[in-house]
Amino acid sequence: MSKIHPTAVVDPKAELDSSVEVGAFTLIGPGVKIDAGTRIGPHCVVEGPTTIGRDNQFFQFSSIGAAPQDKKYAGEPTQLIVGDRNVVREFCTFNRGTSQDAGITRLGDDNWIMAYVHLAHDCVVGNRTIFANNAQLAGHVHVGDWAILGGFTVVHQFVHIGAHSMTGMGSILFQDLPPFIMAAGNTAEARSFNLEGLKRRGFSPEQLNAVKQMYRILYRRGLTVDQAKMEMMALQGEMAAAKDTIQLMLDFLNTATRGIIR
Repeated sequence: MSKIHPTAVVDPKAELDSSVEVGAFTLIGPGVKIDAGTRIGPHCVVEGPTTIGRDNQFFQFSSIGAAPQDKKYAGEPTQLIVGDRNVVREFCTFNRGTSQDAGITRLGDDNWIMAYVHLAHDCVVGNRTIFANNAQLAGHVHVGDWAILGGFTVVHQFVHIGAHSMTGMGSILFQDLPPFIMAAGNTAEARSFNLEGLKRRGFSPEQLNAVKQMYRILYRRGLTVDQAKMEMMALQGEMAAAKDTIQLMLDFLNTATRGIIR
């Protein structure tokens, strides 16, 4: 208990590992579980049911696990689940899920979440993402691994954002953003593919070439999405070393429900 500031209020029904640090004037409610090495800064509120993994750092003035901002919510026992090694900066708001979806808002591992970010109910965020200041997700948004959202990016409900994609500052997304694609604008349009980011993540020349070819197929040849998928399936037969990279794009296009940014 020496790691909990004397002005913090921790509900007896909360479950905190003995190594968890809690800052001054922070409130930890019932139904909250926090694993080893996590630090909750001062002036935070963490409400349950919420589960937070290992070695996370929450900076001051965040609201974590509050009830969803959904008028249909009637007090159902939904959850927020946060993984390991996330950094969450000041004034972030993460809401629990709703019974209209899986009932869980989920943040994965190793994410870098900057100030004033909002994760609405039922959002699912993968691993190793970066959300710059004031990135805002409406309900039911899914974000793939390694995605980067520029500052003041706003995402409409139910939109899916693919792995390794990137948005520019002030982007407004009403449709799904495929993997690897860089988009910007209000409303957002595809600008290029995330070449530099993929290089930094160790993509091979064959994989980079496959992403380049998929970008041309999807955005430079005037094809429908169905025609583009047929071209990409043919590309798999020609580029065996990048088969999984191409399949990632195909899987995304096959499950897109709001249309894709073009």
